[in-house]
Amino acid sequence: MEWLNFDLLLPSNAGIVDFSGYLLGTIFTILLPGPNSLYVLTITSQKGWRFGLWGALGIFIGDSILMVAVALGAASLLLSSPLLFNVVRTLGALYLGWMGLGLLRSGLRRWNHSCNVEGDNGMQVRIMRLHPLVAALTLSLTNPKAIFFFIAFFSQFIHPEFSNPAYTFFYLAIVLQLLSMTYLASLIYIGQVFLKFFLHHPRLAAALWMLAGVLFIGFALRLLLL
Repeated sequence: MEWLNFDLLLPSNAGIVDFSGYLLGTIFTILLPGPNSLYVLTITSQKGWRFGLWGALGIFIGDSILMVAVALGAASLLLSSPLLFNVVRTLGALYLGWMGLGLLRSGLRRWNHSCNVEGDNGMQVRIMRLHPLVAALTLSLTNPKAIFFFIAFFSQFIHPEFSNPAYTFFYLAIVLQLLSMTYLASLIYIGQVFLKFFLHHPRLAAALWMLAGVLFIGFALRLLLL
């Protein structure tokens, strides 16, 4: 079993430069608020931890697909075709805006019918009709800038003379996914706590719903303008 060399699991032997710096940068990047983490927190606080888990799984699958796409050269395709990049970016922004409007509308309905939340159909409006796995997966895949982020971020920590840069890339990707899933798990726990609180404070739940909608619309505008 000579092929099973555990020394390759050491960052220093995997072609990684400044692994501690990579960990620090990854943690700060994950902690920055974005549509993925906001969706998991919102869906958990409104519908429970099972929906949050489905959302986290969708994000995991979507980010994994994007990372594999980077390794296979999809980024060069987007760079060589501005039209394709703009199409994907516009679709992503439209999807984010659609989600935001749905969240905002549901929040307004819940605010106006806070005394009868059980009868409120706003929870079924727009985004609530989507399975959280599908919604989160689409969120991840319709952000073309994530591909360029992975390239720019990972390339700083890959030794240029390492013989197998693909191994280094996937090593960094796995570390990022582990940290990301740990963070999303904590958001699911926090969202579950919020769920119990919001059951007794429906207007606060409606306010959070509307805030999430505004933020998603903001993410859509940023994707288009930046």
